[in-house]
Amino acid sequence: MKLTGERPIEGETPDSLLALHAAGYREVRARVGTGLMLDLGCGLGDGTVGFAGDERMLVGVDYDQETAASAVALHPGVDLNTVCSDGAVLPLRTATFDDVCSSHLIEHFVDPEFHVAEVARVLADDGRAFFLTPNAPADFENPYHVYLFDPEDLEAMLGRHFRSVTVLGIDATAEVKGDFEKRRAMADKLLRLDPLGLRHKLPRSAFVWLHATGRRVAYRYTNTEQVGGQSGITDEEFFVTEAIDPSTLVLLAVAEKPIR
Repeated sequence: MKLTGERPIEGETPDSLLALHAAGYREVRARVGTGLMLDLGCGLGDGTVGFAGDERMLVGVDYDQETAASAVALHPGVDLNTVCSDGAVLPLRTATFDDVCSSHLIEHFVDPEFHVAEVARVLADDGRAFFLTPNAPADFENPYHVYLFDPEDLEAMLGRHFRSVTVLGIDATAEVKGDFEKRRAMADKLLRLDPLGLRHKLPRSAFVWLHATGRRVAYRYTNTEQVGGQSGITDEEFFVTEAIDPSTLVLLAVAEKPIR
């Protein structure tokens, strides 16, 4: 899989970003029950298989057919089934899943309301859904992130499809947040090369190509000590907080009692 910035990749994506994703899955794992588990935007299934258990069946969904198939092939010892599908139009039965995880997916939809409605539809009446997404003020510019949320916006959208919504934050130690700020400063320097914002006037395919190419070049020269575990940053440096501020890295919403 080629590095584009759309998906985290072991050995290429900075350790801090991989650890952030891992921490999100860790917090969801701590809150799920048994039964049928759905992971939307499962990618290669590295996070999905962490939900495996004797009393839990796993289904992963990814929009890319090859990726969905690879997730199963890469984890032969896990009871995992995958489906290739758009996360806003799921070919799954209503009120089927005991738990649903949408990890860093909702921000990829131009109109995420359809995605949220589908999660509510397939969730069992007594089930629980989890949404992980960047906190808008703390996010980096990314052409794949087309709809960003602050806590109030996320709670409002989910509240139209669930009767119970709790929004928490996932934050990190000062050292790790310093690592994020260092990369943000580097990104800001690069963006100053385009003071007129011409990149936003390009066709979307060209903007995505430019972003992906720039990211690969930047990572090649700046990430030599930040990938492959060399930084020492792990998910243990991340924690859940109720005190969300503009620097909080990620939002974790827990939604229950679906409205259909």
